[in-house]
Amino acid sequence: MKKKPVIREIHTLNENRFIRLYDMEYEDGSHYYNASRKSREDLCAVKEKPELPDAVSGYVALHCADGKDRLLLFYEYRYPTGQYVLSIPSGLIDAKDAENGDPAVSAVIREIREETGISLRETDKVTVLNPFVFNSPGMTDESTAIVAVEADVSHLKELSQAGAEGTEVFDGFRLATKEEALQLLRDGVDEHGIPYPFVTWGALMWFVNRPVQD
Repeated sequence: MKKKPVIREIHTLNENRFIRLYDMEYEDGSHYYNASRKSREDLCAVKEKPELPDAVSGYVALHCADGKDRLLLFYEYRYPTGQYVLSIPSGLIDAKDAENGDPAVSAVIREIREETGISLRETDKVTVLNPFVFNSPGMTDESTAIVAVEADVSHLKELSQAGAEGTEVFDGFRLATKEEALQLLRDGVDEHGIPYPFVTWGALMWFVNRPVQD
């Protein structure tokens, strides 16, 4: 593989609790800006290989009381877009998750409970599809683990978004059948004409292509 550009120095341009902006200066005099959640010493740009992802995203198929499977979606206000966008359970991996055997699994179970009211059972299937993917590597080293969940909710009477924390704002659920998921993929937008995030597109693709469950 071709030799990588060598960083001469990293300048911190802005730093707060949730995000940092770095100016990475290279030996040839070029500069590249990097928005990251990580401290300077933990940046992917200075590591030999990526380590623990920042966050987790859950692709959740619900086996419902009527015998149909539905993809768990909901509307969440995403501040940079200025819109409620069609979303999936997701969130940052925290220190307690990192202490467990599989931080991504721990985090997705917690996020599903907080954002939907569903407490997964031991009989539900949780599978890590990808332990580490970069979200938008042209701008940031932010990363996500993708976890698939098959959950039997035939016993569930209602979903809840009462577990919202901090700046989280939700606006109801959208439980999509396979046919509805296909329509969302064809349209490229939700029923309100609003584009959805890339991870939601990934969840839709997974749901319509996954093997039929017994």
